[in-house]
Amino acid sequence: MTSEPVRKWATVALLSVGMIIAYVDRANLSVVLTVSDFKSFFLLNDTDRGLLNSVFFWTYALLQIPAGWVVDRFGVRRPYAIGFLLWCLVSAATGMVQTFWMLVAARLVLGVGEAIVSPASLRWIGLHCHEKERGLAIGVYMAGTKIGPAIGAPLTAMLVTALDWRAMFVVLGLGGLVWLGFWLWLVEDDHAESKAGAKERRVSVLPLFRTPLLWGILVGTFCYNFFVFFCMTWLPAYLVERRGLSLNSMGLYTMMSFGGMAVMAALAGWAADVVIRKGRDAVNVRKAFTIAGLVLASTEVIGAHAASREVALFFAIFSLVGLGLATANYWALTQSLVPRAALGRIAGVQNCASNLSGIAAALATGWLKQITGSYEAPMRVVWLLLVLGVACYVFVVRRKYAVAVQTLSGTT
Repeated sequence: MTSEPVRKWATVALLSVGMIIAYVDRANLSVVLTVSDFKSFFLLNDTDRGLLNSVFFWTYALLQIPAGWVVDRFGVRRPYAIGFLLWCLVSAATGMVQTFWMLVAARLVLGVGEAIVSPASLRWIGLHCHEKERGLAIGVYMAGTKIGPAIGAPLTAMLVTALDWRAMFVVLGLGGLVWLGFWLWLVEDDHAESKAGAKERRVSVLPLFRTPLLWGILVGTFCYNFFVFFCMTWLPAYLVERRGLSLNSMGLYTMMSFGGMAVMAALAGWAADVVIRKGRDAVNVRKAFTIAGLVLASTEVIGAHAASREVALFFAIFSLVGLGLATANYWALTQSLVPRAALGRIAGVQNCASNLSGIAAALATGWLKQITGSYEAPMRVVWLLLVLGVACYVFVVRRKYAVAVQTLSGTT
């Protein structure tokens, strides 16, 4: 059908589009949580909104490790297709819920369907893309995690304004199913390949939890994503309620923040690959990009305390765009340091840590806003965690600890 390089990069692009759809379907709730009709229909307070923003991540995070095992065992093509179909149908069905707890249930099942996406995508990239091109591949894929919120916020706002919130869920949920046909047409079945790797899968990931490396990766991942999920779940409300933007203006600024981050993610992944191809050490290069991204992201605290709306909006965009330096590189760094035989499972473990931060960011922000009446306290927590993330990547995620990982896993 196509030459291998063309098929490879077409699949990477398709993985990115799949992630865009996933993030649109998970982020649209944060927009409708600013809509008066929606809040009054379900009688929501700030704590309720925090709960609803977090509930998707309960099942999503819980199932990351099992999903990693599934793709290591059964390959990527069929498990991803099943998960995709489930989440699109559940997203559409959200437009028909009548009670608060039905809404909670829909978000829980959405998390079940989407749980497969990151372990499957990262396993495919890890097995089909070489080290010197992996930064760009992961950058393109991870750009989908930013383009999703970037286009999801204004698209959701437009559909809610033109139709209503119920129709919005139906249109976005069913519209995503177009992707599934391209996936089944382009991606080859790798189930046989996964069965052939059964001996390699006997490599246990449990001993890796005894190494500083894995804990540094997991804590650093949690810190990075606490800020991302704070922005995904509460940035729309912050821009409307604290900075006085209209629903459509909020969508525009959210698009610029996450859209800029998506562009930076792809460019930073490509730039790291270029430096590595010139002979620089891959681990050191990807660490440097990751640390720089976390440092730039920490400037959001300046906007949080700014009296000027213009200053606040600038740093809302600048901090997320800056974090894009880390987006591809912290994932590629993990793949450079852990055993190849356990890529799916390690991706699941790392993404579990990532999405535990989604639970924490949504709940903690709602609770802190409820008791303090402002967004400043949650943003201080974000800043502290970004500083902790920098410390993890400077002092703990180091090549010397990767030797212990290889020894414990039996892959030396």
